[in-house]
Amino acid sequence: MANYQVPDNSQHEFLETHNEVRANVTKETNIYLPPLVWNHTVASYAWSYAHNRSKDCDMVHSEGPYGENLTEGNPFSATDAVKFWASEKSDYNYEHNSCADGQVCGHYTQIVWKSSTQLGCARLQCTNGMFFMICNYYPPGNYGGERPY
Repeated sequence: MANYQVPDNSQHEFLETHNEVRANVTKETNIYLPPLVWNHTVASYAWSYAHNRSKDCDMVHSEGPYGENLTEGNPFSATDAVKFWASEKSDYNYEHNSCADGQVCGHYTQIVWKSSTQLGCARLQCTNGMFFMICNYYPPGNYGGERPY
């Protein structure tokens, strides 16, 4: 696996923003979600996959052993990416464990998946000028039919 670097304090931004989203769930529901911790092995995997996508920036999942969120944008910071994924919360119905018709909620539910406790992310500028962002989660979440917390 390639050596990785997470530029521009992105590691801190990715981790802090994820943990803010998780802390909000704890405040709103009284269900404790442990904060995520940075895992360098998971981050190395994310970096390697981001590097593989650097020529086209295509939003194709790695199909690897981790939970995964992807996005791209320009300009797009680590914080922007996590907030973008977390914005899906408004379309998620916990009681019915479902997403509003025609909407996507899986990025949000992966962020708040209670048993996912480790995080590794990468942010890389592609040759087309866009920024590709990937976060991987261990253990993975988003199992069909299960609630995230």
